[in-house]
Amino acid sequence: MIICRYFHPFLITLFFFTSFASKAQDPRRFKIFQFPADLIPRIDGKTDDWEIVPEDYVVGMDELWEDSGKHKEADPENLDVRVKVGWVKGMNRLYFLYEAYDNYWDFSRPDLHNDTFELIVDGDQSGGPFIDRFHPNKEMDKWDAYFSFHGVHAQNYHIFTPAEGKDWTLSWGSQPWIKALPYANAAYDYNFKHGEAGKLTLEFWVTPFDYAGTEGPSRAVESVLRENKMVGLSWAIIDYDDVNKESNNGFWNLSKEHTMYGNASYSLPFELMPLEPFLQKKIKAGWTHTVVDMDRRLVAFKDESTGKIKSWKWDFGDGTTSGEQHPIHQYKEPGMYVVVLYVEGPEGKSRLSKVWDVAVK
Repeated sequence: MIICRYFHPFLITLFFFTSFASKAQDPRRFKIFQFPADLIPRIDGKTDDWEIVPEDYVVGMDELWEDSGKHKEADPENLDVRVKVGWVKGMNRLYFLYEAYDNYWDFSRPDLHNDTFELIVDGDQSGGPFIDRFHPNKEMDKWDAYFSFHGVHAQNYHIFTPAEGKDWTLSWGSQPWIKALPYANAAYDYNFKHGEAGKLTLEFWVTPFDYAGTEGPSRAVESVLRENKMVGLSWAIIDYDDVNKESNNGFWNLSKEHTMYGNASYSLPFELMPLEPFLQKKIKAGWTHTVVDMDRRLVAFKDESTGKIKSWKWDFGDGTTSGEQHPIHQYKEPGMYVVVLYVEGPEGKSRLSKVWDVAVK
């Protein structure tokens, strides 16, 4: 064949593989709303704290697909769901508001059979399988895999909606400590009984972990959250409509891969957004510092001001100043210094002083 004369078989294989991969890749991206430090949501099951979140942050039923084949499309008279995700700069927490209408809430049994919001969190987007039966070493003892692997680098929360007479969630893995304070908290608001229709509001936060082992928090490593970082998230709504029927009435999945519940590579990217413009001051001074060499009293200063800034003035507290944005300064004498940053731009001026934060010996 002519094609074989001009194209190496490996290149042909690579072409078809990359073409398939590009078609199969899910292009969707979602946003995580940044709450200001003075508007952190109260975990009380109420929605008023979330009214400042714009609608383009909402993930609704239009983003889900029912991957068991029981429903061709979403029917809001059967199930209707809205999810908002938030974060607070400086805190390694992901906040969630889950609002759902169901025509039959199923939650009377004490076992896994319960209407469920199943959440997958991969804080560093490391991807890959993270439940025991998906461990790549198929010869590994199943209990070794469970205790050393399941839920370690990504986490799965079976959140019961609602949870009556049971813990609010199953943290699927060998680390149940991640679902309690100081690593998580949750609250519900609803007024229906089992078998009835109605609306449920669930408000909660969880801590994402790069490492969460069965030994407890002593060796745990929290995922560090920062602006514009992507985290991996996915969720499914498991809808039961009959307490006596073991199978569910629908498995509504955000991911297009059913096994996202145990493989973080099938999660979706969510971006930790900066503050929305309507929440930002036009200009605000901000800075941090690092003592890079205590013996030389060498300190690096980092400008973290926001707004349109044209000039910076640093007063290092020892009689010297700098007009650089990110200066490095060497102190001649030991001391605790009052350092001030003045910033100025077309929309105004701002100042931030820190008293005795900068100390060298």
